[in-house]
Amino acid sequence: MTGSYQLAPGQVISALAGGETGIVHEIVVEWRLPRVVAAVVFGAALGVSGAIFQSMLRNPLADPGLIGFSDGSYTGALVVLLFIDGTYLQLAGGALLGGVGTAVLVYLIAFRRGIQGFRLIVVGIGVSAMLASTNTWLILKADLDQAMSASAWNAGSLNGISWEQVLGGGVSIVLLLAVALMLSRPMRQMELGDDVAMSHGVRVGQIRLGLILVGVALTATVTAASGPIAFISLVAPQIGRRLARTAGITLPPAAFVGALLCLSADYVAQHVAPNPLPVGIITVMLGGGYLGWLLFTEARRRL
Repeated sequence: MTGSYQLAPGQVISALAGGETGIVHEIVVEWRLPRVVAAVVFGAALGVSGAIFQSMLRNPLADPGLIGFSDGSYTGALVVLLFIDGTYLQLAGGALLGGVGTAVLVYLIAFRRGIQGFRLIVVGIGVSAMLASTNTWLILKADLDQAMSASAWNAGSLNGISWEQVLGGGVSIVLLLAVALMLSRPMRQMELGDDVAMSHGVRVGQIRLGLILVGVALTATVTAASGPIAFISLVAPQIGRRLARTAGITLPPAAFVGALLCLSADYVAQHVAPNPLPVGIITVMLGGGYLGWLLFTEARRRL
């Protein structure tokens, strides 16, 4: 828990145990601890969200950020922020409605005698571009203070995050993760194909709808609290699968890697420049390199 104000490990432990008062308690308990908890919880949520979509669509490019769900969540939250000047709960509601609305739109456009993963990804990329343009237009129409606030938030940042945001988002995320774990077994069976899953008694339509709602809700909850933190949901499931050495994608490794990536990226964001950077800048650099490598290896495999 290092930052610009250096503290000895003993001071940190003492503050966590309630043995410090004044500035040390304020820095450790009110400033740094919420940030660490947020990085772990939000990273785990993004890792699981990415794992859900990559498993369901059987495609390593199936990232909620790439297929528009993060942009949709940001659009919903942006409308609340600019036109209502809403509270955190209203932002969370707007982000959830925006994400779910985007998921429904992408699903309806991509649906043609069922859903194919590649077609849904292509449609999602198109919808994502449209929403990104809409978000830019909304920011340009806002007054200067609102536009600066919304633009900074769009980078995805844990700077200044409070216990209210951590607890509000954390409770929702824990509940959603519990639901995701309950759906993980039929999700793995669906990786073998809908026919095989149905032969094992899986209600494919209901499970797929539940997975979409949980995945979108996880992304929307993180977006409402910190803004869109890109690429963790793309990278974490694949790294987790390789670390766990499993044939398919499993949720616990994706959650662990997502938490570790977000926490590490936030640490780098605090120390790589004189002033703390948004964590989203670091994750974009990480994810952009990973995406390029993934596309290169996929192209080589098809040659």
